[in-house]
Amino acid sequence: MDSTKIAVIGLGYVGLPLARLFATKYPVIGFDININRISELRSGKDSTLEVNDQELQEVLLKENTMEQGLFCTDQIDDLKACNYFVITVPTPVDKNNRPDLTPLFKSSETVGKVLKKGDVVIYESTVYPGVTEGECIPVLEKISGLKFNNDFFAGYSPERINPGDKEHTVEKILKVTSGSTPEIGEKVDALYKSVITAGTHLAPTIKVAEAAKVIENSQRDINIAFVNELAKIFNLMDIDTHDVLEAAGTKWNFLPFKPGLVGGHCIGVDPYYLAQRAQEFGYHPEIILAGRRLNDSMGEHVATEVIKLMLKNDLRIKSAKILVLGITFKENCPDVRNTRAVDVINHFQDFGVDVTVYDPWANPVEVKHEYDLTTTRQLPNEKFESIVLCVAHKEFLGLDFNGLLKDNGILYDVKGILDKEDTHGRL
Repeated sequence: MDSTKIAVIGLGYVGLPLARLFATKYPVIGFDININRISELRSGKDSTLEVNDQELQEVLLKENTMEQGLFCTDQIDDLKACNYFVITVPTPVDKNNRPDLTPLFKSSETVGKVLKKGDVVIYESTVYPGVTEGECIPVLEKISGLKFNNDFFAGYSPERINPGDKEHTVEKILKVTSGSTPEIGEKVDALYKSVITAGTHLAPTIKVAEAAKVIENSQRDINIAFVNELAKIFNLMDIDTHDVLEAAGTKWNFLPFKPGLVGGHCIGVDPYYLAQRAQEFGYHPEIILAGRRLNDSMGEHVATEVIKLMLKNDLRIKSAKILVLGITFKENCPDVRNTRAVDVINHFQDFGVDVTVYDPWANPVEVKHEYDLTTTRQLPNEKFESIVLCVAHKEFLGLDFNGLLKDNGILYDVKGILDKEDTHGRL
């Protein structure tokens, strides 16, 4: 593989860790349309915190020399010498929860402009079965003028990045691979196997690899929906859900899922991709969409439960001060994409309360742009009628909650990480 030159298209939470890993062995061009992102990476900094600065700086190249290492750019011409193109762009849903393939189409157009005979295009973005060959390949053919599986080839290797997880990093997670022909499948598998220490699994077709990825998160979404429904039921019965799950978990085959807000760019999105494809084949998925509806309802449920507890404690509701702890979609991670903590905040505002959002990890500018919400990275120096812990950031574990609460104030623990005796309610 001495002639291998890799382009990674999209340098976000998925693309950058992969590009850095490939750059330890190959010449890699990292491409992103965000000029500010390229400038940041060229300075040796990663605001997503997925790659530490030292590891990034060890592989960075200041010029496009096509030597081993990583050169970051927003210029399409820099991609011309590459023969492997790995596309790692987001695959979101629109306001109606329908798959939005625009980033995939745009990135495919970019690659199509520099595609040559013999090149291989590998997609990592989560999609429903059939997107790579049915939607993306025609774009590559149209822009490049080349013929698929004759002049150029494709592969699919779904990303399994877990943002904020410093233990299960990209090289330590087994990688599913696939190719548009058996020979290309072997080449794609060998490419990943050369850097993924956890090993690879070569799927028989691209569609199988696409389907495997989309059901991973759909399965997790349904399991969380089940325990979220249990939390609603047991709350009505005045039974602590976490106590129930702890007791049930003593059985060897009980699955250890916990209730919570389900957001992010994977679990909260991928089931809609599978549902959309199923409906195109005339099947209306019941369990998948029911799980999504239930999980999407949890923000309103949390807000309503807190309001009920406040009323029981004779606390005012209108103009009450409520502190929401955390707005990222998961703990110890700055990613705010598709965070469902926003649902809690929005429902509080429907009750006319005054919400303060404290999150030491989230970028206030990004939150303002995405959700038109004001957040702070500094713990407010005042007291609140209620505090709602939405995200289990490590900084929240040592807080003096009594010092932040007014008399009869409510502490509600969405994540179930605080001592039960110290809280007034939890999922």
